[in-house]
Amino acid sequence: MYAIIDVADKQFKVREGDDIFVPYHSDLTPDDTLTIDRVLLLSDDESVAVGTPTVDGVTVESTVLEHVKGDKVLVFKKKRRKRYKVKRGHRQQFTKIRIDSISGEISAEAEVEEVEEASA
Repeated sequence: MYAIIDVADKQFKVREGDDIFVPYHSDLTPDDTLTIDRVLLLSDDESVAVGTPTVDGVTVESTVLEHVKGDKVLVFKKKRRKRYKVKRGHRQQFTKIRIDSISGEISAEAEVEEVEEASA
């Protein structure tokens, strides 16, 4: 079973047990629980439910592992023949979370409606 979730306007494809890096959440500390209710798509082996915009009744439980910084991005500016050079670096902050469980089921009504809408 996998789900596509929306965290801070970024979309991630997750399964149970996955570790992902999401945009920085300053209000969370390690070992906190994060409940994500913006599930855009839920799929098991046989069926798929696509939300409009979200799938009702489905939540993803996750645990915050740590706060980390991404790779350094260098910003270099230069104007030739003007003796102007500036070199700066930036490291984006992320929050690393582990997906504990995906709770919710794909109802037969939702699956049929989604398939009919997709084929129309």
